[in-house]
Amino acid sequence: MKVQENKAKLHIRKGDTVKVLSGNSKGKSGKVLEVFPAKYRAIVEGVNVVSKHTKPSATNPNGGIEKTEASVHISNLMVVDPSTGEATRVGRKADEKGKLVRYAKKSGEVINNG
Repeated sequence: MKVQENKAKLHIRKGDTVKVLSGNSKGKSGKVLEVFPAKYRAIVEGVNVVSKHTKPSATNPNGGIEKTEASVHISNLMVVDPSTGEATRVGRKADEKGKLVRYAKKSGEVINNG
């Protein structure tokens, strides 16, 4: 089965600070570590932490239980406005040079990429 590639622009990018809107981690915020556009998912620092059991190996001779972040669906995340610290929608507009930039709809401030 061939995986269909996602060519759509997402409102979330690596390095953004986001707030979780729903799920077990509702209300938490953190930095986006990785984005998976094909699956519409992202890994956020300190959000959706799961316990992973690991077997003993050369790098980890004791094995044990590791705490790692699992991915969250992008629809459950909202970008945090850099000026106010509140969750905001994201728009795209051309800057002075004609390049598309993302901006916070609440304040109108441009969102820097990471």
